[in-house]
Formats: sequence, C-alpha cells, structure tokens
Amino acid sequence: MATGHLAHIRRAPAGGRLRLGFVGGGRGGLVGDWHASGARLSNRWDIVAGALSSDPERAALSAQDWAIAPDRAYGDWRDMARAEAARADGIDAVVVCTPNHTHHPIAAGFLDAGIDVICDKPMTNSVEEAQDLRTRTGGSGPTLLLTYPYVHHAMVRQARAMVAAGEIGELRQIRIEYLQDGSMHAAGPDDKGQLWRRDPATAGRSSAVADIGTHAYHMLHHVTGREVEALRAEFHTCGAPQPLEDTAFVSLRLTGGVPVLMHISQAAPGQFCGFRFHIWGSAGGLSWDQEYPEDLRHTPLDGPERIVRRGQGAGIVPEAAQLVHLPRGHGEALTDAWANLYAALAIAIGQRRAGQTADLEGLCLSGADEGLQGVRFVHACADSHARGGAWTDLGPSGW
Repeated sequence: MATGHLAHIRRAPAGGRLRLGFVGGGRGGLVGDWHASGARLSNRWDIVAGALSSDPERAALSAQDWAIAPDRAYGDWRDMARAEAARADGIDAVVVCTPNHTHHPIAAGFLDAGIDVICDKPMTNSVEEAQDLRTRTGGSGPTLLLTYPYVHHAMVRQARAMVAAGEIGELRQIRIEYLQDGSMHAAGPDDKGQLWRRDPATAGRSSAVADIGTHAYHMLHHVTGREVEALRAEFHTCGAPQPLEDTAFVSLRLTGGVPVLMHISQAAPGQFCGFRFHIWGSAGGLSWDQEYPEDLRHTPLDGPERIVRRGQGAGIVPEAAQLVHLPRGHGEALTDAWANLYAALAIAIGQRRAGQTADLEGLCLSGADEGLQGVRFVHACADSHARGGAWTDLGPSGW
C-alpha cells in the first residue's frame, strides 16, 4: 500500500491550493456544508465558484455566505461549466452535491468541459448512467471521484491494516449496520432533502440503501479487501409511510465464502448515526462505531480485550498515523475524516493535472469504476427484494 505521500496530508502543495467549485450544497444544505468544511480544513482547496442552488435568489445568498465573488456565483451549472472552463484561473474541480437524479447530467457536463468531478454517492440512479460516466473518464482526461468520508477516519484505516496483516486471522463472519431515525416522521414541505430522498422520481429504486447503505457497502470492501459475490435483500417501511424503503436487511457473501449481515435503517428510534462494523476472524475480532470514532476494539481469541485509541504510537500503524492530526485527548471526528478525504482528493487531482497517474489505491479513493459498483449494489438489492429476497449475483466483480 502506497502511503509515503500522505505524511503531510493537510499541507498545502508548493504550487498553492487548487481551485474548487460547487454545484448544489447552498444555504440550508447540510451535505454541502460537510463538503465545504472538509475542503477548507484540508488546506488544499480554495472555494472560488458555485451554482449553489437551482433557486437564483438562494444561489446568490449562498454565494455571499461562502464569500464567492459575484461574477463567479452562477444561477445555472451549465453557465458555470462554460465560464469556468474558459477562464485562465478557472476551477480545477467541481463538487456535485445535488439530488441523485441530477448527478449524471451535471458530472457529464463538467467532464466534457475538461473539469475534474468530485461527486456525492451514489454516482447515478441507473447502471446505464454510471457506465456512461465511467466511459467518459477513460484515458488521460478529467476524472471523477466519489466521496466516502468514513474510510478516512484514522481508526478505520487502522482496522483495514490489521485485517490485511492477519491480526484477527482468517475472516469468518461480519456484521455491519448503519442506523438512523430520520424517517420516523413524515417529511414536511420544507424538508427538501428528505422529500427527494423518498421520491422514486428523484431517488431512483431505493431510499435508505442508496443513501446510507452505499456507505456500508463501501466500508465492507475497504476494510476487508473482499468483493461481494452475491446478496439477498428485503426492503421494509418501518417509519412514516413513504413510497420507498426506510429499512433493509441484506445478507451478503464475500469472496472466500465469508458471510455478512448488513442492517440498514433510517427508522430506528434513538439511533442517530449508528454506523458500526464487527469483523470476526479465526484469531479474534475488531469493532468500530462511527459515533465513537477514536476507538477500535480488538478482541483476540483467548486473550484480553484491548482498545486501540487514535493518536501516535501505542500500536497505531503508519497508514492510520498519517491521518492523525491532534494528540490523544483532543478529539477528532467526522470533520477531520472529511478533511482527510479532501486532502487525498487534491493530491489525486493534482497528480492527474501534472500528467501523472493518480494513486487512487494508495490514497484510498474511489473512482468511476467503484462508483459503478456502488450503483450495481443498489440495483442488486432492489432486484433481490422484487424477487422475494432471492439471492442475486453481482457479477464477476461485485465491488
């Protein structure tokens, strides 16, 4: 695993910060704030342009909030793509954090304009659209990268390294869950994010699986390095009535026959952001909880339990240490994971723009190939549910 270039992951490069634009994510958009704060904290980006809302007034107000110059605050993403591509100081990359059904046309428009794309997940609503974006990123032209921030927590990287090193032996079984309670209530007229996520016209064939299940699927591959061979899924509505599922029970089979139980729900009262995994092998287990991200629980077989805590030394492997920025006792959390992600994105895009091959594997980043696999996962779950929970093959490369 390549890691040397991450030693100063938040140090701005000698050539200065890259220029970043946003489509979506404006005033009142929680996801946009996460992206923007991560980009700023990474110390590798300047946010200089945006089409921050489809509502022109809201777009202008959002641009003021973000200190974007009026001549680079656009009312339409198409105008932004044309204008920024023509500027000598145009954006180096654009962030797409808009409803799922708009990802394809926006990403395609900026790729065609020669601008690298950073896209929220899932990459698209359909497999065909995802395949099209993957085709557009072929060769030496602009690239598309997905935003999966959770794998940029230091202790997730620690777990990955420990699994790869065989510290829990041969993988035997896994449980992974992502539980929230936001779908217990009906979405109000002003809950735009909830409304589009529950509408098949904008969210596609899935709500909860597409929204948070994709994170669990990505985490599963990241930590274990295994691919999914097949799965079976059952969709349920356990909260307020809505057209799409708010809960899913998914069984998966990884390469090597490793069984996985995945529980996804946005209708579990008292669960806020309960993203957790438990990995058991022949020699022990590992457990991590996103709500307590600094601790990794290691339970060796027939040995004492130990807590590996984020920081330098004391068992922290180099891959994780490079994502640590504060001493133990000074909390790091999701904002730091987003910053680590945006630092890695800047390194990769900087490499491509310098004519080098971007080291996506070493940076633990996901490109269009992985984006396509995420979309296939969502559709495989929907297909399985439609067939009464039948086992569904994900093809030769389940990841």
